[in-house]
Amino acid sequence: MGKTFRSYNLNQQLLLPPDLRQWLGEDHLAMYVSDVVESMDLSGIMKEYDEGDLRGRPPYHPALMIKLLIYGYCTGRMSSRKLEQATYDDVAFRVLSCNQQPDHDSIAAFRKRHLKELGRLFVQVLQLCERADLVKLGHVAIDGTKIKANAAPNKSLSYARLKDEEQQLTAVVAQLLGEAQRIDEEEDELYGPGQRGNELPPELRNRERRLAKIHTLIAEMEAEAKAAAERERAEKNKPVAERQRRNWRRKWRVSEAGEILPPSKSKRNLTDPDSRVMKDLVTQSYQQAYNGQIGVDAQAQIIVAAKVVQAGNDRQQLVPMLQAVAANLGRMPEAASADGGYFSTAALTHEAMSKVNLHVPPSQPKTGKESRAESLPPFATIQQRMWHKLKSAEGRAFYNRRQAIVEPVFAQLKHVRGFRQFLLRGLAQVESEWLLVCMTHNLLKLFRTSKRPQIA
Repeated sequence: MGKTFRSYNLNQQLLLPPDLRQWLGEDHLAMYVSDVVESMDLSGIMKEYDEGDLRGRPPYHPALMIKLLIYGYCTGRMSSRKLEQATYDDVAFRVLSCNQQPDHDSIAAFRKRHLKELGRLFVQVLQLCERADLVKLGHVAIDGTKIKANAAPNKSLSYARLKDEEQQLTAVVAQLLGEAQRIDEEEDELYGPGQRGNELPPELRNRERRLAKIHTLIAEMEAEAKAAAERERAEKNKPVAERQRRNWRRKWRVSEAGEILPPSKSKRNLTDPDSRVMKDLVTQSYQQAYNGQIGVDAQAQIIVAAKVVQAGNDRQQLVPMLQAVAANLGRMPEAASADGGYFSTAALTHEAMSKVNLHVPPSQPKTGKESRAESLPPFATIQQRMWHKLKSAEGRAFYNRRQAIVEPVFAQLKHVRGFRQFLLRGLAQVESEWLLVCMTHNLLKLFRTSKRPQIA
């Protein structure tokens, strides 16, 4: 007796094309991303297209490109080449692109052209989370993490090395220019004056570009050293009570000629000059990186503020991060916590922090006297008052929640979704990319909480 199976024939043709959305369930993440993007205000991107863009072959629709990027970041496929390949291999990407396959150059160009506006979508998604009752601002935990820059470590040169290379390249370029002038004169005699000769040799063009970049880096480093010296002089002129406690290395030196210069060992990277050498406290290794900051709301671990800074430590980031929360949501949180790296007298006494219940342990260790004190002395310092708050049962319980609020978010971003290195270069572009990554974290939270977007 013959066996009977369901029909299976790879040569079978479809008479009518199916509805692409039927390939996915209604509660699929890709359909959720599509619905959210359709509800967004994309006027900031749409207005950049004028009639001049529509001549010749029309560009891909911005909504299509945004959906591909957002869904790609949600699922850990962030490179333009992986996104292009996914439009062939992955059903969800095929549905979002309506079976079109933008090439990776088009995807990369779109992301680069509209990166600032894509970063601004972070606030729109954050407002959706607030309307879905996922944000309370009762407790915001702040922390930072080092994320590798898109820069080769071997392209980081110290100030002394940059000055040496500047001298060497200047001499080489001058020699090559002299040789080019000699050749030009010989060719003028051979072909006649006014005739176009060959382009500059590649070795001259490459060295000129490298020399120009080195000139720029040296000028920036010297300007930063002068600014640091000015800040230090201004600090010394303040009354003793108003001075900030200095526990960082001086960022400038004085040459024998009396010039203010950067330290000889301070470095800049030729690939991404905005990145900095930072120490990863987990691996105890140094890498070319940026410092990614987030503020996370305790209600549902929604990121309510995100920034990227070039500083290797977090000491000056507490006030800017809480001000970013207010800028995004229109109000300050009731309370906030951060680790000891964020503590500074200036931050805790800042006028913008007056209504925020801060829990930030001083970077200085507790003394025995502070540990045993049951009540505050009449003229307690900022450090004493903070230790007294954190030593109480309520303060200790509040601060102990900090790690459980913010650390799982970093685990999701870096370990689960694999975001360990920026794709773009330059502080402005990196910060926009960080906002895009954080926006997709919030979108995933919103998706898991309610299977359909809460759109007013």
